[in-house]
Amino acid sequence: MTLLLVLGLPAAAISAGLTAYEASMRTVRIQTAERQEVTARVTADVEGDAADGKRQARIRWTGADGVVRTGTTYVESGTSKGAALPVWVDRDGSLTLAPMNELNATTTGWFVGGMAAAGVAAAFLVTKSGMRRILDRRRYAQWDAEWNTVEPQWSARFRR
Repeated sequence: MTLLLVLGLPAAAISAGLTAYEASMRTVRIQTAERQEVTARVTADVEGDAADGKRQARIRWTGADGVVRTGTTYVESGTSKGAALPVWVDRDGSLTLAPMNELNATTTGWFVGGMAAAGVAAAFLVTKSGMRRILDRRRYAQWDAEWNTVEPQWSARFRR
């Protein structure tokens, strides 16, 4: 049973981690190919000061096809009209999130690998506990049966 833990834990962790990493890297490649970073300009002053955090603001950018587009995104409070900021757009020119990067893929791989290792360890401990409980019940039942056989003989000794 311990051999299963010693061999199964690393195998499950490495296998799951590599699978998650490779899937994430495919996503990185796809998103990198489909998204591009462009410079957008804020179309109006954003009220507040830098301590207020981020607020929504209207922005304008020119897509790769030359079409001027507008949208909203979060910018720092107090940003003035005309300020440039980088944004990510998809193939259609619509605002989107930045593509996933290799660090995200690596982190996903390590996380999934760690969770697989924890799952194997938990399964091992639950199985070990269950087996111990089953074997203890069986052993106690055997002791009860033996005691029921021996006890009358021992009790008779003390009744004399």
